[in-house]
Amino acid sequence: MDHVKFTAMKDGDREDYTFLTEHEVAFTKGTADRLLTALETLDEGLSGYQITRLGHSLQSATRAWRDGADTDWVVATLLHDIGDIFAPYNHDEYAASIIKPFVREQCTWVVEKHGDFQMVYYGHHVGGNQHKRDAYAGHAYFDDCATFCERWDQSSFDPDYDMLPLDHFRPMVREVFARKAYDPAVMQPGVRVPLVDAEVASER
Repeated sequence: MDHVKFTAMKDGDREDYTFLTEHEVAFTKGTADRLLTALETLDEGLSGYQITRLGHSLQSATRAWRDGADTDWVVATLLHDIGDIFAPYNHDEYAASIIKPFVREQCTWVVEKHGDFQMVYYGHHVGGNQHKRDAYAGHAYFDDCATFCERWDQSSFDPDYDMLPLDHFRPMVREVFARKAYDPAVMQPGVRVPLVDAEVASER
């Protein structure tokens, strides 16, 4: 069997849906590599900055890794702008939806909201709300998002920064997307892991 028998979903039977489930599960195993390929296409997108969008992603992830951040943080940071090409008006939500089943809730929330938090740096220059992040004041992950933006995002447009290559991060991306989706042990609602681990950072 290489395809289902039905042309309308309501006409499918157990054999059809068993086949589809197995087929789709096998397909998901290639998610990490498809994302890594998509990251490479960020080099082709509109930039205007002194580095490409891929360069920004790599530089952000490099800063996270050198700060001693754990794998969830590093991968979330690497992918935080992956929506720039396909979802330019809600790239943060796009990226968050991709990582949500596989990383800590804390990281997903930060990626989802980082666009609003970044406004503090430039909102007043473009007629936007510079204080948009204030709507989240008191949230458990507010400080994490502010730190993410300050240390890893807004600072990562430097053409002279010694960023690590994409190959350095490939094993981490594959590790994260090989996890069981929506595993409570991974998602850890309410848990906060520091973005910076000085002891680990000193070893990197």
